[in-house]
Order: sequence, then structure tokens, then C-alpha cells
Amino acid sequence: MSCVNKLSTWQLRERFAAGLSAMYGGEVPAYTTLVEVSTQVNRDYADQHPDAQRLGSLSRVTAERHGAIRVGTPDELAAVADLFSAFGMVPVGYYDLRDAVSPVPVISTAFRPIDKDELAHNPFRVFTSMLALQDPRFFDAGLRARVQTFLECRQLFDPALISRARVIAAEGGCGVAEADDFVAQAVAAFALSHQPIEKSWYGELSRVSAVAADIAGVTSTHINHLTPRVLDIDELYRRMAARGVTMIDAIQGPPRWDGPAVLLRQTSFRALAEPRRFRDDDGTVIEGSLRVRFGEVEARGVALTLKGRERYDAAMAAGDPATVWGHYFPASDDEMATQGLAYYRGGDPSKPVVYEDFLPTSAAGIFRSNLDRDTETLTATGIADDSGYSIDWMAGAIGRHIHDPYALYESLCKEALA
Repeated sequence: MSCVNKLSTWQLRERFAAGLSAMYGGEVPAYTTLVEVSTQVNRDYADQHPDAQRLGSLSRVTAERHGAIRVGTPDELAAVADLFSAFGMVPVGYYDLRDAVSPVPVISTAFRPIDKDELAHNPFRVFTSMLALQDPRFFDAGLRARVQTFLECRQLFDPALISRARVIAAEGGCGVAEADDFVAQAVAAFALSHQPIEKSWYGELSRVSAVAADIAGVTSTHINHLTPRVLDIDELYRRMAARGVTMIDAIQGPPRWDGPAVLLRQTSFRALAEPRRFRDDDGTVIEGSLRVRFGEVEARGVALTLKGRERYDAAMAAGDPATVWGHYFPASDDEMATQGLAYYRGGDPSKPVVYEDFLPTSAAGIFRSNLDRDTETLTATGIADDSGYSIDWMAGAIGRHIHDPYALYESLCKEALA
């Protein structure tokens, strides 16, 4: 196959992200509004701030998305890893949302590109969560067995699609003629199903966690949210509210201030009641609704070193972060670089390395802000977590190395020196 007639993985990733965005916009019209407002905020911000593109070009930022999906078993997670490999997306980081202030019974990783040129082309990333079914704080033995049986009876992905994804990953792309069909099938795998939901089963799982019900109460998976990137998230929040869109109560992550933006700030509009069909125990199908999908938006800053992350955690734990932030972080990139708090290409403070990953506390906060009730664990009864979940466990389950974000940022800095 000649290079002229072959699309590389980043080109496939670009098409995949665009296809998911179009599909999700059709399913959740408020998402289209979010994208429109984000695009206008980015243009306005770039017009008013000469340094607006220091953390990525306007075209990259405006096209940038992250998605979120949820699966139930190690085998399903391994299939996701195979599928995303065709788009040049590999697992980065391990996130345990079970011990957050607002616990969610999942463990997660993010699939994304890691090469600087791949990130510049298209940085699409998908935060992927797996149900922590083996954690007895959430699932007793009886419920665990029934959930396992349910999950074993479903097939999220066509085996032929996964097999083709492995070939495309190995070959570094595929022919133009094949690309449209492959991407269309991959996008369709994450469409919202219109099959009736077993009402009593979904309700039982909802009493454990709304997220558990969204994962194991249905026979398919779907895009939970797609997130555009914005240069001024506070202005985005104001404009969405002005359009009558109900936003969650707060912006998650570090506070707004006049110094360098760090890590990740996130907010979203509240999950909307979407019409779904339910099947009663007597077989009757009735109309209903669910609130599980929402519209998230994010603003990304410079990636922090381990030393910087320690400062961040301390600042976030010190009461109101907005009032103490200046005690923990200097107000210039020069000082951030001098103190070894953040990553800069070649050590040059004018070349910040974008934070490409996620904050588990913020992710749990976003999840919680869109639910009607808290997850209740069994911690108070003295039940210990003997599930054995860890980054090594996950790597073994999917048969892939899970990259350390800090090592990747160090590498990006050193590449700039070469």
C-alpha cells in the first residue's frame, strides 16, 4: 500500500473524534451548544490575549476533545485497549475513584497519544472506567455473582472490529477506502442503545451507584460525555448560564488566578433527563428517562512535576484554595521553572508543557455533581477492600504497559533539548 493511499493513526484518530462528536451532538443537543459557546470563547480570548496560544494553537485547542466511557469487565477493557490502539491511543495513568470524597466504584485509565507530534496533530483522549466489581465495600457476594453473570452474557464490540483494529495498529494505519467503514463502525460501537432496560435490575444497581447502573444495568456501552477545551472556563460558565443552561455548582480543580494556569479545570452542564424505555418484570415496556450523560468542558494548564503536584495537593487541602494559592505557587513561569514546579520544554519558561491527563478528585466531583444521590460504600461496617486492584493489576488485565504521565512529561522536555 502506498503512503499516498494510506491514512495514518492520527488521521484515523481525527476522524474518530469528529465522528463521535457528531454522533453525540445528535444524541445530546445541548452538547452542540457547549461546543459553539466554547469555540466563540476561544476566538474572543485569542483576540484579547497575545499569549493565548502558549498552551497550544487555537486550531488544536478548538478541535480538542476528551471522551469518557465505562465498561464492566477486564475483557471489555482489553477490547477497548485493542480498539483504541488503531487510533494511536495508549493507556496513560491509573485512577482510583473509589476512595475519593465522593466515591465512585470504578478504576480508570486514559487512552491517548503520547508522542509530541501526535499530540500536536490531534490530542483526543478517552477516560475509560471499569466497574470495580470485586470490591466488597460496594458489592456483596450475591450481587457480585449476578452482575458477573449479566456482564458475561453481553458483547460490547464486534470481534471482527477488534481484530481489524489490531491489524491497523500493527500496520500504523489503513487504506483510505477502508478508513470510512472502520471509523464508522468504531463510532457506532459507542452509540446510545434504544433497547429497553430491565427496570428492576437497573434500580437495584442504582441503589449501589448510579455509575454502576450505567455500566452493568444495560447491554451496551456509550459515550458518557465529550469534553471540548476552552481557554477561559469562567467566561464559558457565565455564557452557558446566560443561555439558560443549568451548570453544576462549581468549577472543579485549581482556582482562577493571575499566575500560570496549572493542571486542569473542569465544569459541566447538569445531566439532562433523556428518554429511555424500560421493561417491567411482567414484560411490559414503558417510557421513562435517565440522567446519566452530561456536557463537560475543560481548561488545561501547564503540567506540574511531582514537587509541583505536592504543592497543588497541599493548596487544595488548605481551606479555600483561592485565598491561599499565592502562598503555594509563584506568579510567573520563570519562578515555576526555577523552583522545579512545572514542566517546560528545554527548561524554557516560555514553552510550557500542556497537562494532558486527569485529576481523580475533579473527575469524581464532576460525576457526583451530576448524580441525584451519593454512592454508599460499606466502609462503615468494617468491610475491608481485598479486591487487589492496582496499576499492575490493570496492566496485566489488558496486557499492556500503562504509561507513567510524569515520565512522559520528562521525555517531552528532553526531546525539546535534542
